[in-house]
Amino acid sequence: MFGQPPRSQTSYDAIVVGSGAGGGMAAYQLAVAGLKVLVLEAGRMYDPVRETPMFQLPKDAPLRGSGNRYKPFGFYDATVDGGWEVPGEPYTTAPGSEFRWWRARMLGGRTNHWGRISLRMGPYDFKPKTRDGLGADWPLTYDDLAPYYDKTEMLIGVYGGDDDLENTPRSSPGVLLPPPAPRVSELLARKACGPLGIPVIPAHRAVLSVPQDAAKLPAKLHPDNPLARRVLAQSMRSRQACFWATECGRGCSIKANFQSTTVLLPPAMATGNCHVVADAMVREVTVDKQGRATGVSYIDKVTRTDHHASARVIILAASACETARILLNSKSGVFPNGLSNGSGLVGKYLMDTVGAGIGGQIPAMEALPPHNTEGAAGIHMYMPWWLYQEQAAGKMDFARGYHVEFGGGRDMPGPGIFGGLERYTDGAYGKRFKEAARRYYGSFVYFDGRGEMIPNEDSYCELDPDVNDQWGIPVLRFHWKFSDHETRQAAHMVKTFAGIIEAMGGKPGRVETDGAKVIAKGGQIIHEVGTCRMGDDAKTSVLNPWCQSWEVRNLFVTDGAPFVSNADKNPTLSILALAWRTTDYLLAEMKKGNV
Repeated sequence: MFGQPPRSQTSYDAIVVGSGAGGGMAAYQLAVAGLKVLVLEAGRMYDPVRETPMFQLPKDAPLRGSGNRYKPFGFYDATVDGGWEVPGEPYTTAPGSEFRWWRARMLGGRTNHWGRISLRMGPYDFKPKTRDGLGADWPLTYDDLAPYYDKTEMLIGVYGGDDDLENTPRSSPGVLLPPPAPRVSELLARKACGPLGIPVIPAHRAVLSVPQDAAKLPAKLHPDNPLARRVLAQSMRSRQACFWATECGRGCSIKANFQSTTVLLPPAMATGNCHVVADAMVREVTVDKQGRATGVSYIDKVTRTDHHASARVIILAASACETARILLNSKSGVFPNGLSNGSGLVGKYLMDTVGAGIGGQIPAMEALPPHNTEGAAGIHMYMPWWLYQEQAAGKMDFARGYHVEFGGGRDMPGPGIFGGLERYTDGAYGKRFKEAARRYYGSFVYFDGRGEMIPNEDSYCELDPDVNDQWGIPVLRFHWKFSDHETRQAAHMVKTFAGIIEAMGGKPGRVETDGAKVIAKGGQIIHEVGTCRMGDDAKTSVLNPWCQSWEVRNLFVTDGAPFVSNADKNPTLSILALAWRTTDYLLAEMKKGNV
């Protein structure tokens, strides 16, 4: 089922470009519906069951597993090809701008690497302009997407609590899996945050805390589709609950966490309706004289030869920026400025998550007895934004909020584990240093804010007129600018985290009051969305409310590109839910003969 398309298959019902969250969901939903689907992936094939280094230790890796230029998250990170730099596939930035573009050149894309934090956007997040006059509103509401959040969480498996806070909605009863118990550092932080008025609740993450109910869930998700129920039940039975052992960022050979490569693509291919071609670098979407999409031109990166595949429907899910790049490069007599770009907004209103963080040392956590704090290899608790009313009352100097991801304690020692310890040991060495290392190991905590960026006209990507990649395809040039709302938000993050650390009885690191100095660079949080915003008006958006191109009715986008805003909630769950909603609409339109 992998490799070049079979000779007997010259055209498809649908071509999906990209195999990550949005591409994997689209391929799965269309394949179980009986459509013949071709998935084109720019990266190499990847099998996490065979390739994931589940139980290798840092000592078993080169340089104790530390990162390098092409493996920035460490030797064991699941991103086997890709990163902020991809050899032979550059991008540029405009003078005065700084943006880092992460690309995962592998089957499943970023779903192999991500933190699995799965937070629903809330009612405020879909109508931000209505609330504070900034940015733009989505052409749908939380209630429109809520049923798809439920179904997506049941399909991929998400653990979490049932807290229902302001703009932090709960899932329907029975949807979520039970959350793991809090760790010591999380319990201490929760105790300290109580008097500060900061909520600390169970996180929602796409990790199986218990096995999925393969006997009931498929029928609930696909009540009228025997094929879907069969392949999904088979897929769910192949997944094991988390061992509470190794980092999710390595990938998961037991399929406990969500990856497109273990959860979406296997059942899609088990239908016999889905074919995957890797190392397929898409150049453009082709159109006929009437402006209808006819297929996709791509380069076989192994043989360096050009190919074309035809389909009734084209779905772009290559990542927000890569999708924009494909559309801008898809020029023709009908679309001289790029495909679906009549509004001139392809590539515009690019957003990333606002990020800033600080750590500290907690004396109460010194010299603790040995205990296992690994758990789900990610956060068990988090802090949702809690100051909505203060913002609505105009009491704050920035408009949008952030959530807090935090942790600490006795994690697996990695490279540099005792770097900087000298500030606590008065220059101890030898036996005294060993004693100090045992004392301080596990007594550090960290806090990272993940906040909303308001879209602005100065943050966008376009084609560089002078630079091509090794495949001869024009590359993207990025323009980037944060507003005062984002830099003030970052400053608030650091000040807040320092206050929490002090309330825990600890000493925070350096507290920088200038948000522009602590805010993460654009693209650094790897949550870029936007570039093909959806809307109610073709003049002010690229896609309609169903992620369908206004100008090319058989062209859809199911990655992060349709996002109108970038809430503080990590975007992957919303990408998955939107993709499911889009494919439901697409299938209905195909049945009516409208597509």
